[in-house]
Amino acid sequence: MPVETVEPWPLWQRVLFRFFFIYLVMYAAPWNWLGVVPGVATVLTPIRTMVNATVQWANRTIFHVRPELVLPNGSGDTSWAWTQLWLMLSVAVLGMLVWSVIDRQRSAYPRLLYWLRTVVRYTLATFALSYGIIKLFLLQMTFPNESALATPLGDLLPMRLSWYFIGYSAPYQFFSGAAETAAGLLLLYRPTVTLGVLAAAGAFLNVVMINIGYDVPVKLFSAHLFVMSLFLVALDAPRLLAFFVHNQGAPRTLAWEPPFTAPWQRYLSWAAKAAFIIVALVMPLNRGWTGYKAQRIVAPATPFVAGLYEVRTFVRGRDTVRYTASDTIRWRDVAIDGAGRGSVGSTDTLFWQRYRRGHFRFSADTANQRITFWRSSWRFDSTFLFSARYAAPDTSTMRLWTEFRGESLYVEMVRQPRHYQLTERQFHWLSEYNR
Repeated sequence: MPVETVEPWPLWQRVLFRFFFIYLVMYAAPWNWLGVVPGVATVLTPIRTMVNATVQWANRTIFHVRPELVLPNGSGDTSWAWTQLWLMLSVAVLGMLVWSVIDRQRSAYPRLLYWLRTVVRYTLATFALSYGIIKLFLLQMTFPNESALATPLGDLLPMRLSWYFIGYSAPYQFFSGAAETAAGLLLLYRPTVTLGVLAAAGAFLNVVMINIGYDVPVKLFSAHLFVMSLFLVALDAPRLLAFFVHNQGAPRTLAWEPPFTAPWQRYLSWAAKAAFIIVALVMPLNRGWTGYKAQRIVAPATPFVAGLYEVRTFVRGRDTVRYTASDTIRWRDVAIDGAGRGSVGSTDTLFWQRYRRGHFRFSADTANQRITFWRSSWRFDSTFLFSARYAAPDTSTMRLWTEFRGESLYVEMVRQPRHYQLTERQFHWLSEYNR
């Protein structure tokens, strides 16, 4: 077992350790790990409330990032997140200064370093496994659906372009997930931690560059995971330099570890490790497998056959409306994605707008030939749009009669034999010319 180092740390090392200890513990918030225990999440609510109140206060009185902060909402780079970053950096710097004055006689922190290293290691393992496993099952990025294929490339924002480019290639998404999963697994086993840290640094650097290059709003979070990886790499820097640069044998680590001599200590550590593996590995694997199977369930038949429909006739009231580029109400086309989702080629804000298309969700009552539309393709959006009577004279034609925007509406649309080369998933080992 490694023995505790007796050599004093240089001053710069002690100062940096104090800063990183405060900052990384605040960011990792290991107390939140207990949220998976039934009943504990309620106890943690006051802590989250206090954190939010502190961030809001810091913005009003010190940082002034925005007049009103937007909480994280799928985007991790909101004004609230940036204010929290400045606040944590400020607290870490002030805490480091105070700690350095009060504890200036101490020459090293081997025990605290062990616990900090453990928190950072398991934080990295948690997210490497969660993000890796979801990619292994091809669930994080999905293949472009009909609405995406009908959207002009120039209308896409960079993040959506990156999502489609990864979702298009199942092998690449699986490969990137395998790299992250491997890093997480290596971090769980003590003899392979150093290899796991190097793998995590490479995997998360790739994520950081994608997020920066494609404006994916998870830049702060991914950057923190990469910095955590570098922090652990730095702790092993002398050993890594000896092996990779100076062509020497890597010396044994002198990092302190708790002896765990009493049986109850060993049992408790084993139980904690087993609980972590269940939460961070077994449960994500189960969720991934369940999601993978759910994606492959054939959706129930609907009157709409998936595809792109051209709107041939659009009658509002008694007026037949022809399509013009300036008309924000008239539908140009309708894309049916399958599974009760689709979009219209219109900038009508009654629909949920994304990339100059209005998205919706629908459900059909085939017995009564009625179909109901909701505003968004997301399940949680229950905003009712309209209910329509429909007729399907053949597999390519659909007719709707409804009340829309206070007027009667009749729509006739015809499915187009639209062919997208992208859906062919072309691959060639031998290519005679550049495509």
